[in-house]
Amino acid sequence: MPQWLTVLAWLSLAVAFVSAAVIAADIYVRGHRLKMPVMEAVWPVTALYFGPVGLWGYWRFGRPTSRRWLERRGRKHPPEKPEWATVAVGVSHCGAGCTLGDIVAETLVFVLGFSIAGASLWSEYIGDYILAVALGLAFQYFAIAPMRGLGMREGIIAAAKADVLSLTAFEVGLFGWMALMSFVFFPGPHLHPDSPVYWFLMQIGMVIGFATAWPANVWLIRRGVKEAM
Repeated sequence: MPQWLTVLAWLSLAVAFVSAAVIAADIYVRGHRLKMPVMEAVWPVTALYFGPVGLWGYWRFGRPTSRRWLERRGRKHPPEKPEWATVAVGVSHCGAGCTLGDIVAETLVFVLGFSIAGASLWSEYIGDYILAVALGLAFQYFAIAPMRGLGMREGIIAAAKADVLSLTAFEVGLFGWMALMSFVFFPGPHLHPDSPVYWFLMQIGMVIGFATAWPANVWLIRRGVKEAM
């Protein structure tokens, strides 16, 4: 393992954790509680892979939805976002569920030693997708159900319609990158979740997943299937 890559990985992870911590502190310590409570989890998780870009996104488009921000400026509603920002927030919402699912699933696969046909990658794919769907639907449910006044059954159905395509597109990009990690970049001694380089490369994979989920979110939002956030 090249030393420079390990150093770069630690640096990237440290910057991401600091960015996420700054967002969490602004929300929970400084009192900028957001209009949509589920986004209070989405923004810090987004910063775990986007780092300073996620922090900038929160400051520019997340924080202005807080009651404290609005009261200080004498406003009743947050400023309008451009269409690209609306799509970006929608993708980050989906990406947060995928990211948490990936972190949990890949850690469990590694700790428990799961493998299929002698490779842990296939177990990671299955675990990642199952948890991404579960957490993604939960994130989407707590966004859609309150806005539309839906009960649990109707809310879950609406969440599935809004998020399954989006999170699948996110995972397609991430899974393709994971295959490159396993079979091209490190084909011999495979990387595992106990290496900072593994999680640094996963940060890149999640950014790729963000990009592959973008077209699906544009379509879902324009069709009114997914709420613009």
